[in-house]
Amino acid sequence: MINLLSKLRFSLLAGWLLIIHLANAQRLSETSIRLNQLGFYPNAPKIAVVVNETGSSTAGQSFQLTSPNGKTILFTGTLSGPRRNAISGKTTLIADFSDFKQTGTFVVVVPGLGQSYPFQIRPAVYRDLAAGSLKGFYYQRTATELPARYAGQWARPAGHPDKQVLIHPSAASATRPAGSTIASPLGWYDAGDYNKYIVNSGITMGTLLSLYEDFPDYCKTLTTNIPESNNRLPDLLDESLWNLRWMLSMQDPADGGVYHKLTNPKFDGMVMPDKAKPDRYVVQKSVTAALDFAAVMAQAGRVFRGYNRELPGLADTCVKAAERAWRWAKQNPTTLYNQDAMNRQFDPDVSTGTYGDRDASDEWIWAAAELYLTTNDDTYYTAVNLFPDAKTPLPSWPQVRTLAYYSMARFADKLTSRGQKDLLTVKKHLLAQADSLLAGIEQQAFGTVMGKSAKDFIWGSSAVAANQGIALLHAYRLTNNRRYFDAALGNLDYLLGRNAVGYSFVTGFGSKTPLHPHHRPSVADGIEAPVPGLLSGGTNANASRQDKCAGYTSTAADEVFLDADCSYASNEIAINWNAPLVYLATALEALQTRVTKDQSRK
Repeated sequence: MINLLSKLRFSLLAGWLLIIHLANAQRLSETSIRLNQLGFYPNAPKIAVVVNETGSSTAGQSFQLTSPNGKTILFTGTLSGPRRNAISGKTTLIADFSDFKQTGTFVVVVPGLGQSYPFQIRPAVYRDLAAGSLKGFYYQRTATELPARYAGQWARPAGHPDKQVLIHPSAASATRPAGSTIASPLGWYDAGDYNKYIVNSGITMGTLLSLYEDFPDYCKTLTTNIPESNNRLPDLLDESLWNLRWMLSMQDPADGGVYHKLTNPKFDGMVMPDKAKPDRYVVQKSVTAALDFAAVMAQAGRVFRGYNRELPGLADTCVKAAERAWRWAKQNPTTLYNQDAMNRQFDPDVSTGTYGDRDASDEWIWAAAELYLTTNDDTYYTAVNLFPDAKTPLPSWPQVRTLAYYSMARFADKLTSRGQKDLLTVKKHLLAQADSLLAGIEQQAFGTVMGKSAKDFIWGSSAVAANQGIALLHAYRLTNNRRYFDAALGNLDYLLGRNAVGYSFVTGFGSKTPLHPHHRPSVADGIEAPVPGLLSGGTNANASRQDKCAGYTSTAADEVFLDADCSYASNEIAINWNAPLVYLATALEALQTRVTKDQSRK
């Protein structure tokens, strides 16, 4: 009897130890082994990163690639020497299994530490991501019902028809007095809120239209199951058109100026779009809105020129709108948007996103370049100094200069003789930018361009990573240097889990993704899963100070992230963050065959 009790106690103890071991293995698999949770191309680099928080020596230890159930070992490798994370001080080790090219589903196992999330190795491994992140824009549409046929469980009634939008006193004119109304429907909700902003639509549309101009053939194959999917336009252009038509309605036909934004006086509560009823206003015209609008319309004129049969007159309408906005900006060059000053002068006060900018020099460069490329008129080219210095800043809503350089490189063979003289300068700018991104990547703790500096971890750092990837792909297309392509892949790895917090930052894509983004429909719809295909803003060194949301557990710049809907500074979504993700994933898919062929020739 005593022996039986002893055996029972031992069995129970062993059972508990097994449970604890499995729990620890699961916890360690979430926190210790970081990799792209979707997967890899067969002929591309394949890297997992082990974060060593215990201080024990694991350098030189073996790791394995196994079947998902762990029963079959398919590859064995050795962990690299330690790398110190200059931001957090933690140690990482690299598990490189690039030589493994078999297709299928696998996990990385480090004996004693746990295993990774499952991932795939196959061609076209990011096609679903490309389509899903583009579909994210459909879920942001205003003024339309989202039926279950297209939206699945995230179906919802229409919200914000915007057919009776008030003219705010700051936007009043002789032909549109304060309190009168205009129709300004369609467009996308900008972010987790329900307002629409021209400046942020500018870089968003510029990025999406550039994707089409760079990879038109591939974009024509990308389908997302939206109501327009069976027409003659690619889904990318159908989706872009939804926002383009709204932007056109934001131009005052009397003078060509462009309203800065269409907004509530203050943010809506966490309710569904059809439950948000406050008055909506268009507010003050601004030079940055006019120039961003001009750049987008000029680019749209080029893109939609190829669809004159389906959309007769649209291309001409866009170019004329761009030219009128340019002329207004020339007449009002100092009209910057200053919300505080506006609120001191006019009622009601407006407290929604400002998208204010103290310097419009970069918007002048972008608008001038796009109008030049569309019209072949050297007057636009010489209107501003396109190359004021040697800088090539990463694109963001307040800094759009480099979008001009991307476009000029794209149409290098179609520039006028005046533009041809500066083509070498354009290429130098783009390659210098890419080379600065690559510098020191071999020592970086996660082996990615993203995160070399704590300065990367700003509000919307995920878009920083995606835009770095785009910059690298532009360099690859100029040089065919595989190093740029691989580094761009590395930044997608970062976005999908190879990072200091172990999250794939795209809702619905990966094993550990944000479940509680700061996104009103995802909060208010009563559905456990958030709207898919949306890129969380990601790690932000100052997030806890900015949104004061309780629960942040680290102060290291690359670890300040919180999956909570109150964390708008680290876990909101925004159209200008989704657009570079769409570009990066789609461009990698479009280029993968070319890269593989180039590699096989060598």
